[in-house]
Amino acid sequence: MTETTTIDTTFRDPSLPIEERVENLLGQMTLAEKAGLFFHTMITLGADGGLADADPVFGIASTVELVSARAMTHFNVFGAADSAAQMASWHNKLQELAASSRLGIPVTLSTDPRHSFTENPGTAMLAGPFSQWPEPLGLAAIGDEALVERFGDIARQEYTAVGLRVALHPQIDLATEPRWSRQVATFGEDAELTGRLAAAYIRGFQGETFGPESVSTMTKHFPGGGPQKDGEDPHFAYGREQVYPGGNFEHHLLPFEAAFDAGTRQIMPYYGMPVGTEYEEVGFGFNKSVITGLLRERYGFDGVVCTDWGLLSDAVIGGQPFPARAWGVEHLSPRERMLAVLNAGADQFGGEAIPELLLDLVASGEVSEERIDVSARRLLREKFVLGLFDSPLVDVDRAAAVVGSAEFQAAGEAAQRASFTLLTNRPAASGAPTLPLARGLKVYLRGVSAEAAAGYAEVVGSPAEADVAIVRLQAPYEERGTMFENFFHAGSLDYPADQLEELTTLCRTVPTVLDVFLDRPAILTPLVGEAAAITANFGAGAPALLDVLFGVAAPQGSLPMDLPRSMDAVEANLPDVPFDTADPLFRFGHGLRYPAAN
Repeated sequence: MTETTTIDTTFRDPSLPIEERVENLLGQMTLAEKAGLFFHTMITLGADGGLADADPVFGIASTVELVSARAMTHFNVFGAADSAAQMASWHNKLQELAASSRLGIPVTLSTDPRHSFTENPGTAMLAGPFSQWPEPLGLAAIGDEALVERFGDIARQEYTAVGLRVALHPQIDLATEPRWSRQVATFGEDAELTGRLAAAYIRGFQGETFGPESVSTMTKHFPGGGPQKDGEDPHFAYGREQVYPGGNFEHHLLPFEAAFDAGTRQIMPYYGMPVGTEYEEVGFGFNKSVITGLLRERYGFDGVVCTDWGLLSDAVIGGQPFPARAWGVEHLSPRERMLAVLNAGADQFGGEAIPELLLDLVASGEVSEERIDVSARRLLREKFVLGLFDSPLVDVDRAAAVVGSAEFQAAGEAAQRASFTLLTNRPAASGAPTLPLARGLKVYLRGVSAEAAAGYAEVVGSPAEADVAIVRLQAPYEERGTMFENFFHAGSLDYPADQLEELTTLCRTVPTVLDVFLDRPAILTPLVGEAAAITANFGAGAPALLDVLFGVAAPQGSLPMDLPRSMDAVEANLPDVPFDTADPLFRFGHGLRYPAAN
């Protein structure tokens, strides 16, 4: 339709049925305003919480350009504010900018996980002012549905306090390929456990009834992103293929069935392209047989489908080229890729900000306005149900009180302690198990600050002086060629020979407790017979570690995946089949126990 000077504000009447409000608004929107709904890209906070100028490092346009010139109203908040109050204040400025547009359509803000220890700008952000919890793999190590739902409820309260209304998670892929870089954000290798925890997570974020107090969950990555060839991630061309040599495609759908039953509102397909299946060999975001045939028709899903980020356009990140993840359709132009995504049945283009191409597709007759309206209705309906038209602003003072409150921080710290998984606990010289440690020991530290340990032990400067050493390790990974690639820990799970030699020497000098951050499985075989004890963590601070090692808290975690014995076993693993590595060093569910001190 053409732009008019008189606006019928019926759509602003909260007493009317939402479908009536949607149709009233849709009928008044110009094609350009409808097109703006389809683009869900990154946005940043400006200096001191103001609206941001363009960010050339990550290729993000200015906020005013995105909202006022391109009529966009869905954004993924990139980066963090110094405080919750600052973030809430920024959110309100953004909503005021949106309210100044012709129809005043409010902005919907989404975010990658914000309660974590992981800092990967492509997948998650450090907690900042939010309460800090173990990664989802750590929640899976605890395995308690009630705890996961409680986490979701706390995260919902913190998100809504600052105006975040869409969670670009949970990530419910099955971690069936041990080398895959994304598994720390999953619930592990087991489909049944993943499904149970996914449903609890969704209930926590969305609440008993989906509405103005909810956060909409965009569950990912349909139809399961775990079976990556050689464990490589499809953010990059060398990881474009998902393979199913075990014929196990259907198994990866099981967690999504649980998510549908729990009422997830949105779905994100992954970048990968399926190879050797009945489905088209194109990336899932372009894949009509998957989005329309499998998701829409077989499962009857009528919620929002948003592609993963950057399927259409090449980008530059940190001054280095980052090609579009247009796997299987690399030969098509961005305009042709856009048409393929629409024909596949998706509603939004993640990480894109090019509405002019969509307008061109409609002008040429390749896409009908009726097709535009199908997705526009879904996207507008979500805004109305979330209450954004009725109450777009947040209370800045309330945000400061809610986000990172003492209660929420304590809950996150308790979960950190509970997620520690005790892999080995060899006898000390006394004949008793090494852990828990006695207070007051002389301790040599690596990866733990002397300040953190001061209340537990006497910190000494060399292994020769110590009664025990405590060493924190990262699971191994290989260095890659670009800055962005190195946020994705990939490649061999073996520790380098020089690092193993150094650790072995330390273990033979003084009884040594190793704590390993298992963002991926690590090959611990050479260390099991050397270390006095080995714990696994999935995102936990030094205070939580020390509480567990010194018996203030008991380790309660159980492995949410197998730990393979060797890289030979990993390489022989069928990537689509769970628990397929031969003779694992530690099996799913392994976790030793000792009681906390009274």
